Amino acid sequence: MKALEDAGFFCVDNLPPKLLGPFAELTAKGGESIEQVAVVADIRERGFLKDFPEVFERLRQRGFETALIFLDARDEVIVRRFSESRRPHPLAVGKGSVLQAVRKERRKLAAIRRLADQILDTSEMTVHELRRYLLEQFQEVEGRRGPAMSVVSFGYKFGVPHDADLVFDVRFLPNPFFEKALRAKDGNHPAVERFLFSFPATSEFIQRLESFVNYLIPQYTSEGKSYLTIAIGCTGGRHRSVVISKEMAGRLKKQGYSVTLTHRDVEGDS
Repeated sequence: MKALEDAGFFCVDNLPPKLLGPFAELTAKGGESIEQVAVVADIRERGFLKDFPEVFERLRQRGFETALIFLDARDEVIVRRFSESRRPHPLAVGKGSVLQAVRKERRKLAAIRRLADQILDTSEMTVHELRRYLLEQFQEVEGRRGPAMSVVSFGYKFGVPHDADLVFDVRFLPNPFFEKALRAKDGNHPAVERFLFSFPATSEFIQRLESFVNYLIPQYTSEGKSYLTIAIGCTGGRHRSVVISKEMAGRLKKQGYSVTLTHRDVEGDS
């Protein structure tokens, strides 16, 4: 909610679903002072499960431009987050473990999840990455063209990003890990870049990848897709995938696309 407030949205936390319609009408009549509204809701709100699907469908039928984002994460990640925050799960108070409550919540929210325009798995995201992602999706950017894009480097030994739309494997490229002078460095280091670009296959692959992605973007846009996550992986996610992801993100930005770059398996990100 704080991220959307930063993007210029008028935000409301846990508005009862039956008030969504009147609230939308009220803000629509408010003139130019309120142009974008975000309502954050969860299972704490009584009547949410029962009332929300019908109310949301009525909003769409009445012509309101809507986007429903469902934030998700793996069970063990949610359990860990509750443990770290030391806050009780609303379905767990006196009724079993947090894990049981999370699974119960998942079952109860299944119908709403199916209505979502976008399901965002935050399992691998930090708070800062989630904020940046939401800002890229909804902040008005002059001259933006096509879907907002996220380019993510990753290591296959840690698993493929759950929210990836396109996944590319660059493990065929020479591995800097086996070069003693480069092993401790990551793909952000100029020496690693120079090593990889000394091989013709690197430049050829990037050119072919750029061409392929440029072919796909208009196809996705025509289908109404407003976001695109491109994941590029190597073995450990520290060398080859980082270099290729940086190069691809830079090329897409030069074409005028809104792009965020994340190195999932390297300390820090860009």
